Amino acid sequence: MVSLNRFCAALACIATLLPQAAAQPGGKVMRIVVPFAAGGAREVLARTFYSELGAALGATAIIDNRPGAGGAIGTASVAKAAPDGHTLIFAASSHNVTALLGANPPYDPIEDFTGVANIGMQSYVLMASASVPAKTVAEFIAYAKANPGKLNYASAGHGSSSHLAMAYFASLAGLDMVHIPFKSTADANNDVLAARSHAAIVPNVGAIPFVKDGRIRLLGVTSQRRSAFLPEVPPVAESVPGYGFDSWFGLLAPAKTPKGVIARINAAVAKLLRDPVI
Repeated sequence: MVSLNRFCAALACIATLLPQAAAQPGGKVMRIVVPFAAGGAREVLARTFYSELGAALGATAIIDNRPGAGGAIGTASVAKAAPDGHTLIFAASSHNVTALLGANPPYDPIEDFTGVANIGMQSYVLMASASVPAKTVAEFIAYAKANPGKLNYASAGHGSSSHLAMAYFASLAGLDMVHIPFKSTADANNDVLAARSHAAIVPNVGAIPFVKDGRIRLLGVTSQRRSAFLPEVPPVAESVPGYGFDSWFGLLAPAKTPKGVIARINAAVAKLLRDPVI
């Protein structure tokens, strides 16, 4: 997984690569769209760089949270934006899923976008409310099987990575659980913390503040190996053979954004990711 510092540095490099019009005082606002509500993992990561990005551009850089429809509303806004390098979306694996779930979004996840840079991969962690009598993945599975249809799980929205990760887990483990979609990871976290939802699968980084929180338990990471962020938490795969879930995250731009702009951003990000200092 790419470190947070590496992620921020990779995104900050965009400041020198956008069209010069944006770099002049009074230039157009540059928007980085996060298609989920404020407080989610993507939004938190994006906010670590946007103010510095704006200062480097000599213009106003903003984080544009556009939640709704499992990310489709915000994503559609980028698909329709001018392909001039001033509008990007901070996307993840769920970008490709909405259309497959039958939601019929007003965009084509492939044809209406062009890749800018794959920043890295992200793993997740299965967390359960302390109200659930389970301290391990195996105990959670046993409890859920003993109570079919009575346990629920929260997610950042229908078709979100957290939804898919949990649905995949439940399918492999043979569990009957109720899905409760929210508008952000933060909302899902809060529902588990309040013991209204029994469980959720959330990004590793977002779960770190809960390690010592007695209201929840971190049961297993979704990666095949232990996570550097949560080294004490075993992989879910130790209890559910074959299970694994990682999500890519990166930057996309509207289709027809000039290839030269994309190539320069991509080359700069690649160079940063090879830098041992970063």
